[in-house]
Amino acid sequence: MKLLVVVDMQNDFIDGALGTKEAQAIVKPIAEYIKNFDGDVVFTQDTHYSNYLSTQEGKNLPVEHCIFMTEGWFIKEELKQAATSLPIDVYSKDTFGCIDLALDIQEFDRDDEIYLCGVCTDICVITNAMVIKTVNPEVKITVLKDLCAGTCPELHNDALKLMKKSLQVNVI
Repeated sequence: MKLLVVVDMQNDFIDGALGTKEAQAIVKPIAEYIKNFDGDVVFTQDTHYSNYLSTQEGKNLPVEHCIFMTEGWFIKEELKQAATSLPIDVYSKDTFGCIDLALDIQEFDRDDEIYLCGVCTDICVITNAMVIKTVNPEVKITVLKDLCAGTCPELHNDALKLMKKSLQVNVI
């Protein structure tokens, strides 16, 4: 089985409150990858609420983003449209990594493959790779580096190096 995990490709991370030109640049390539992907697709969806600024994350990153049911919270429409012919699930999460997704992947075996793409390489992509690898140490995980964007190019590259060397994740 093959699974593509599209991490937090939401409006606020692309062209909203925390958007970057790098995130904007990967939307079309991810849409094309989804259209040609031979497997299942899941999206993670960063989800915060009106109390965000009083949370630990909000105190460290005081920029409201991905507030439940606001425009910035929704997954980029172009990506959802690309996945309409595939089996898809959406995993809402209120932290960097998605424990529920990692636990659901426990059903996978060592011949299965998990691919990750999305934003932010140095926060949510690396955390999801770490959580999935921790729960499923024998599953092959591959990060699609050209389909990821970090908070800045330097941290994007640092995260890719760390995943490859320390987490034993394939980076292609």
